[in-house]
This record gives sequence, C-alpha cells and structure tokens, in this order.
Amino acid sequence: MELIFKILFYLSGFIIVWAMIGYPLSLRILGKIYKNRKLIKDYSHQPTVTVMVVAHNEEKVILNKLHNIIDLNYPKDRIEFLIASDNSTDQTNEIIKKFIKENPNGNLRLYEVKARKGKTNAQNEARKTVTTEYLVMTDANSIMHKDSVIELMAAFTSKEIVYVSGKLAIINQNTSNVSNAEANYWDSDIAMREIEARIQTITAGNGALYACRTEDYYDFNPIQCHDSAMPPMYALQGKRAIANHDAIAYEKAGEVIEDEFGRKVRMNRIILKHILPEVKILNIFKYKWFTYFYLGHRTCRYLLWIAHLVVILTSILLLKESWFYLFAFTGQILFYSLALAKLISNINNKYLNLIYYYCVTIIAQWVGVYTIITGKAKPFWEKAESTR
Repeated sequence: MELIFKILFYLSGFIIVWAMIGYPLSLRILGKIYKNRKLIKDYSHQPTVTVMVVAHNEEKVILNKLHNIIDLNYPKDRIEFLIASDNSTDQTNEIIKKFIKENPNGNLRLYEVKARKGKTNAQNEARKTVTTEYLVMTDANSIMHKDSVIELMAAFTSKEIVYVSGKLAIINQNTSNVSNAEANYWDSDIAMREIEARIQTITAGNGALYACRTEDYYDFNPIQCHDSAMPPMYALQGKRAIANHDAIAYEKAGEVIEDEFGRKVRMNRIILKHILPEVKILNIFKYKWFTYFYLGHRTCRYLLWIAHLVVILTSILLLKESWFYLFAFTGQILFYSLALAKLISNINNKYLNLIYYYCVTIIAQWVGVYTIITGKAKPFWEKAESTR
C-alpha cells in the first residue's frame, strides 16, 4: 500500500505543479521556438456575417449592447444582427422591439425562445434562422470594439480555420480583489492561447466574443457551452480553432466572491466530461500539439479538485516515512490557512488574494462535480449582477 500511496502522491503533485507552473512555462519556451509563426490576416475577407446576442432578462444592459453592435465597423450590407431572447420575462424583449422599430435600417431582428433552456439551446434554435456565411457570438453584457468583427473575419484565412476567438478585456480590474484576481487569470490564459493558436489550435474559446462558419456550427447539448466544446470538437476533426486578440470585447468581472464563485461553479457543470472528452485525444501522432495542449491546459486543470485531495490524504498516510511528506503536509496546511485567514480578515494583500482566489476555484470545481453526481447541473444560471 505504501508504494501505491507514493505513486498517488507524486502523480497528483505533478498534476498540480504542471497545471499551474510547468505547462505555462513550457508554452513560453515553445513560443520562443515558434516565434516565426505569426497570425496571418486578410482584411479583404469580408463575408456576410450575423452577430448573435443571447439575452435572458438583460433589461439593464441590452440597450447599450444594441447601440454597440449597430455601430460596429463593418460593411452594412454584409452584416445582420440577431438577438436570441432566452425566454426573457422582464423588459428585455420590449426594449429590443422598440429599438428595432426606431432603427429600421439597422438590420436587426429578435428571436424569442419560448422555453428557457440556457444559452446554448438559444443559440441552437436561433442559428437555424441564419443565412449568412459566418456567425459571430457575443454576450449581452460585453461591449465589442468597433473593429472586432473585421478582426475576426480577417483571421479566417484558410478552410482549415473554422473558429476564431476574440480577447476578453476586463474593465474593472482594480475595483475589487476578486475582479483583480480574475483579470490576472485571464491575462495569463490569453498569453497561453496566443501561443497555442500560432502553433496549431486553442483548447477553449471565450464566450464573450468568437466566430465560426455557419456551415460548421454544431447543435451541442444545452448543458454544454461553446467555450469549452467547440475548439476540441474542431481539433478532433482536423480543423483549427485559433485566437485573434485584436478582436476585443470589454466586460466586467465579478466584483464579489459570491458572483465569481457562482460563475466558476457554472463553468464546471460538465467538468467530468471535459477531463478527457474523447480518448482519441491521446493520439499524439495524429493530433500532434493539440494532444499536448489539451492535456496540459485542460485535463490537468480539470483534475485539480481531486489532485489536491489526494495529495493531502497521501501525505498524511506517509507522514512517518520521511521528513519530506511532513514538509509537504505542513506546506498544504499553511497554504489553506492563509486562504482561511484572507476569508476571515479580508486583508488586502496581493499574495493572499491569489491564494484565496485559487482555493475558491478548487472549491468551485468540487461543487461542480457535486452538481453532476447529484443530477443538479443545469444548462442555465443566475447571472452575476456585479457584472451588469
């Protein structure tokens, strides 16, 4: 049994260290090796586009979003706007209808989803009414840069590129410790995605802003979200999902931990499936860098919840074997104690904030797993009011 405990200890420890330190560092090295690979753009590529916004009870932000999208810098005769209202029960639909009436040349239309089944279902339904060559997806509370559609379309320079993700820019980074930690996380993740995209393909997208060819759209199960489902699906088809971070959407991060925790729980509602969505991902000879990217960027991160539990349990069981396991156990207790101290005292310290935010992320993974096991995972969620 002792040998099994040691194997579990080192394997779980490797997963944690690789996910948070090893993989990001390896990408930096790969980025330098592949520094000559640049994102190619073709600004003459301006196909017909539908910008789709999914909204559920977004009366606080929908008017700003409507003004934002009709002012986008793209040929007016080649762009349409589709608002998919996911069974909104507030004034969202009325605001949209009034805006459409006041802007008859705006090429806007409203699709009303009758039963609320979440964002993905609304996209699935509304997509069936789309006739343009490309789809651009964006959130109701995201403000798109005026050139964002031009940038997204410019990145579709070959048939193998079927998905382009934009950049999410957090506009309230300095408002609270929570929004600052989330912004730092996104900055790190964006840097990794940029390298993955240049070398081959990204492993996950960004729900605030992304585009795909309409013919390549797939009706996913409503419990899934395009952010995590689309790029891997395309990669396994031998196609590419890339990132063009000159296409920007501005958005607020959650400013209180309850909002950010709820968002992370929602993101983890199908975490078990995403650890390894298909075994064939392991075929590195066929999928090449995508196998490495997915295992490092996704699989290891999606295993953090169980890896942390295994590391602390096995270090306890191995305490008498060596001072090393005592040191490992003590370090973990200190780490979690610092997170608890931050929770209790609310001290504003950069390092305490990062430790606390990380621990909240791990707990959110556990809650996500619990909702899956108990059958409580839902395809929709209550939005964070602090992001509106």
